Amino acid sequence: MRWHLGLQSALVVCLGFMMPAAACAADLEGEIPPDLPLTPSAAPAWSLQILPYAWLPYLVGDVTVRGRSVHLDIDPIDVLDHLTTSGGRIPAWMSYIEARRGPLSLYNDTFYANLGLSSDLARTRPGRADIGVSAGLDFQQAVIELGAGYQVGRWALAPDRPVALDLIAGVRYWYQEADLSLAVSAELDTGGLEIRGNRALARSGSVDWLDPLVGARLRHQFAPGYELTVKGDVGGFGVGSQFSWQALAAVTFDLATRDGVTYAGMVGYRALDVDYEQGSGRRKYGYDILQHGPLLGLVIGF
Repeated sequence: MRWHLGLQSALVVCLGFMMPAAACAADLEGEIPPDLPLTPSAAPAWSLQILPYAWLPYLVGDVTVRGRSVHLDIDPIDVLDHLTTSGGRIPAWMSYIEARRGPLSLYNDTFYANLGLSSDLARTRPGRADIGVSAGLDFQQAVIELGAGYQVGRWALAPDRPVALDLIAGVRYWYQEADLSLAVSAELDTGGLEIRGNRALARSGSVDWLDPLVGARLRHQFAPGYELTVKGDVGGFGVGSQFSWQALAAVTFDLATRDGVTYAGMVGYRALDVDYEQGSGRRKYGYDILQHGPLLGLVIGF
C-alpha cells in the first residue's frame, strides 16, 4: 500500500506542475504573431557577378615553333596596337563570372587575344643565326579557367571591416596557335618550313593543354563600398605545363544600384606565368612567357 500512496503522491505533484504549464502554453499560443516564421530560415540564395574587363599585359619570354625560338619583350601599348581581326576572328575577349551561395563560389575566367607581332617585337634568340635574322609572329591564345572556392575563415579587423579567406581549386585550359615568319638567309635551315618569297613560315598548328591549379583568395572590405581582393594560385605540376602561377590584386568600388542590380568599378594588376613545351628537335613547341599588366573592369551584381 505504501508504494501505491507514493505513486499517487508523485502523480499529484506532476499534475500540479503540468496543468499551469499547459495553461500558460495555451495562452501564449494565441499571442504568436501571424507573420512569425515557424520553420527554419531558408538557405541563402545564389548571387551572381559578371565582370567584363580589359587586361593589357606586358609579354616577356620565349616562344618556340618548329624548333625555332623568338624572344618577346613587349609592353601593353604594343599589345593594344597589334591586336588583329585576321581570319574574321575578334581581336580579344575577357570576362569573369562568379556565382556564390553562402561559403561556396563557382567561377569562370576567359581570356582570348589574337596578336600580329612584327619583326621588331619578336626577336630571334641571341646566338641562333640559323633561324634567320628577323622574325614576325602571328599568335592566337585562349585561356579558360574554371574553378570553385570555399570560404574557410571570416573575421573583422575593425567593426564593419570584414575579411574573408577562400581556398580555390580548379583547372586552366590553354589553347594556342602560332605562325612564325622568318627571313630567308644562307644560314637558315628550312627543314619543316613553308617558303613564301623571301620568308619562311613555321606553323605550330593547334596546341592545347590543361593545368590543374590550387590557390587562395583574400577579400577585405576596407571602407564602405570598397573591397580589396588578393588572389594567387599555382598549377601545371607536369600534368599539362611544367609549372604555372598567377597573382592578382584588385580594388572594387561601388558606383550605383538600379532595379536591384549593383554596378561597381574595378582596377587592379594581374600576372600570369606558364612554362610549357612538347616535342623535340624540329617538332618542338614551347611557350615560356610571363604576362603581367593593369586590369580595368565593370562588376555587375545580381
